[in-house]
Amino acid sequence: MIRTIIEIDEERCNGCGICVNACHEGAIGLVAGKAKLLREDYCDGMGDCLPECPMGAISFVEREAPAYDEAAVIAAQMAKAKAQAHAQASFTGCPGSAERTFERAQGNDSEPTKDTPLQSELMQWPCQLKLINPQASCFSGSSVLVAADCCAYAHGDFHRMFMKGKPTIIGCPKLDGVDYAEKLTAIFADNDISDVTVTRMEVPCCGGLEMAVRRAASACGRNLPVQVVTIATNGDIIAS
Repeated sequence: MIRTIIEIDEERCNGCGICVNACHEGAIGLVAGKAKLLREDYCDGMGDCLPECPMGAISFVEREAPAYDEAAVIAAQMAKAKAQAHAQASFTGCPGSAERTFERAQGNDSEPTKDTPLQSELMQWPCQLKLINPQASCFSGSSVLVAADCCAYAHGDFHRMFMKGKPTIIGCPKLDGVDYAEKLTAIFADNDISDVTVTRMEVPCCGGLEMAVRRAASACGRNLPVQVVTIATNGDIIAS
């Protein structure tokens, strides 16, 4: 059918993620740092996301598209709310490992000052792979970052360049001494994740993290894009 639906100009999009939060239907997600209309049948064409875009990257178009499926949207919203309530009600472990999500102000890339310090871009807690619940609500429809522990210390602008708008999973295969692939497969398979970015250090032991992500991406049952960024011990980006 021909109907009104949104269109996103990827050239203008800066990946701030404001439209993702503004879309109550869950039709939009971030893929490789750009906003994408992931579910045309979730877009009602009302444009709640339109005035929120600081780059003017969203517009209305009239084109062939599936009908808006209100029942599917409501079902997805209820499933997400149920998962969040279940996670909160069933958690009996260490209080420091309880699932939390954080709302971050998007689209502000101004330099930090004494009165406005640089904010964290961490979107959820916990972030350590061993502690994360694979069904955590933060992963639904998101672009995910899997980072070696040392990356955030080696690269001075790690939060803004890599963590912004992405749930973050951290780990060190050398120190943790576990096979990450099984848990990563569960995270990738149980959530509508759009793509994965891996940041690793140049040291050989970080190869274990990259390989675990690649194995999980292959085993999750769908074609999941994976981008790998390698950071030198002095903080330089040497490969991506």
